[in-house]
Amino acid sequence: MNLDTPERRELLALARASIDSALSPGRANNNLIPFTAALLPPALTVRRSSFVTLHRNEELRGCCGTLDAPRPLAEDVWRNAWAAAFSDYRFPPLTAAEWPQVSLHLSLLTVPEPLDVQTEDQLLALLRPSIDGLILESDTGRATFLPAVWEQLPDPVQFVRHLKIKAGWPATYWSNRVRCSRYTTESFGEEIRC
Repeated sequence: MNLDTPERRELLALARASIDSALSPGRANNNLIPFTAALLPPALTVRRSSFVTLHRNEELRGCCGTLDAPRPLAEDVWRNAWAAAFSDYRFPPLTAAEWPQVSLHLSLLTVPEPLDVQTEDQLLALLRPSIDGLILESDTGRATFLPAVWEQLPDPVQFVRHLKIKAGWPATYWSNRVRCSRYTTESFGEEIRC
C-alpha cells in the first residue's frame, strides 16, 4: 500500500525531527529521544519495515533500517533516521555543522517473499533488476541490498556477489543453507536544504 503525499511528508518530517532532537543544543552523546507522536494517519501506525538513507553532497552519509517490521512504521522511521545519522558503523556520527547539507531518503519495504531456490543460477533467474531488494541469510550471516543498489551494481551476478561479501561470505560462496528473499520498496525523499 503506497502512502499519499501528506503521509510521505509526515514521515520525512518525523525522520528529520528525530535527528534534530539528537543534535539539539545541550544534548549529550546524540542519544535517541523516545518516540512519541500525536494522532497519526492509520497508514503510519501499521507495522512496516523501513530504511532511512542520508546523503551529503550527493554522497552516502548513512543508511540504516529494519527487515522484520518490528514496530509501527512511524516509529521505525524515527529510530532508523537516528541510527543512520549516529550509528552506521561506516561513518562517524553526524555533526550539527553537516546536518543542513544532508538530504533524507526513505524506503518502505513490502513483506519479504521467500524464494525457493537451490542454486545461485536459480536465484539469478528470478531477480528483477531495479525492482527487487534482496536478502541473503544463513547461520553465518545476513545482508540486504535495497533496490536502489541496482544503480551501482546493474549486473545481477555482481549484485549477488557484492551482497554475499556484505554478509561476510566469499563472493563465490553458495550453500544449500542460504535462504533468499526479495521485496520491493516505496521510495521517496527530500531535496537538499542548503
